[in-house]
Amino acid sequence: MSPRMPRVRRARLSLLTAGTASLALLATACGGSGGGSSSAPKNFNYLSVTENTAIKAALTTLSEGACKAENKALPLKVETVPQASLDQKLQLLAGQDALPVQFAAGSAPALTNQLNKSGKIADLEKELKDRGVLDQIEPAAVSTVKALYDGKLAVLPFEYNIEGIFYNKKLFTANGLSQPATWDDLVAASAKLRSEGIQPFSASGQQGWPLTRLLSGYLYRTLGPDALKKVADGKAKLTDPEYVKAAEEIAALGKKGYFGKGLGSIDYDTAMNQFLNGKAAMFYMGSWALTNISDAKQNKVGAENVGFMPFPAVPGGKGKIDQYPSNVGLGVTLAKKSFDDKTGDWTACIAKNYGATVLKGQGAISGFKVNEEFEDANKVTADVRETIGASKQNVLWFEALFSTKATTVSQTNAASLVSGSMSPEKFMQTVQDALAAK
Repeated sequence: MSPRMPRVRRARLSLLTAGTASLALLATACGGSGGGSSSAPKNFNYLSVTENTAIKAALTTLSEGACKAENKALPLKVETVPQASLDQKLQLLAGQDALPVQFAAGSAPALTNQLNKSGKIADLEKELKDRGVLDQIEPAAVSTVKALYDGKLAVLPFEYNIEGIFYNKKLFTANGLSQPATWDDLVAASAKLRSEGIQPFSASGQQGWPLTRLLSGYLYRTLGPDALKKVADGKAKLTDPEYVKAAEEIAALGKKGYFGKGLGSIDYDTAMNQFLNGKAAMFYMGSWALTNISDAKQNKVGAENVGFMPFPAVPGGKGKIDQYPSNVGLGVTLAKKSFDDKTGDWTACIAKNYGATVLKGQGAISGFKVNEEFEDANKVTADVRETIGASKQNVLWFEALFSTKATTVSQTNAASLVSGSMSPEKFMQTVQDALAAK
């Protein structure tokens, strides 16, 4: 549960799809002894996922520019695997004590937490602090990482995203609609659009997580920012009436046809293209989508016609509209065994220069500070950056604190919930059962 692009952003798939191998096997393979003795690497090896090209591109730019000296001492070398194979690959390498110098974190936080507990991951907070660059990570990004990884700075925020609803301002204006402030407003706007022959929402049912993000959005607005932590801690169940209510509300959107036809077969790129080609009025997504929105070749609507709004308020709910879901996309970490001075120099250079590099080169937002004057490519990017800077309290997403198994079950069945082939009660029961089985 990585990771915007022409395929750059399929990555949010980042923290999103679960791996296939067993964490129990990983624990056995890794043992509890730690990462072993230091082994000086010959290259700055980076293992990433095929679907994410953004980080590779930014690191390559750094290796040829700001981090040229560090690259000469320890050359960047990138290897990729399909995202679906990432967790299995990491577990295999961990069991062989052969993790690369730098690698994309596991699809679910649970895998990275296990690697960390097994002593396989470098103490990034200490290493960055020792090199005087810990302050180069935005505090909000540090907070989000620690919320995901047992209070540890276990990954670097090569991406930092808040989530909300991108919308087609032109379609809204043409149909007399303003930005919805409440859930009822959003449902009413969807009904109006549908009556005019416009598909209200675009979403990937194939990936599943864009749908469950709506579910967690409703839960956070009704029950407050600790809604899903209570489930993870066993203080509440997804089968409780107030949780099932959220599933009912999202399923109702699908029943009314607000996601169009064939939802279960729609992949991430298709959903993105539906919105960017003006075939859907709204698109719940993270700020990583700004890369696509800022690309005139992809965005036929025009970036100037795209707005960004938070998940709307639910009257009487305990949550607040300015509590944005956040994540670090394709989190990247470093192996303890190979972390030496050259690796540290590379990491420090990344901390100081990555933020500006990825923003200038791709219009993407990371969790690193931007140490250069920079004019945003468009208003929607400026609005999102301003929102991130002003955000006081962020929340996570539906599966963020789930086990790998429960994450898979949730995302696999999300399209069935929204298409009506699985009832809200059955969906929540199925995910709850998977949580109990962990």
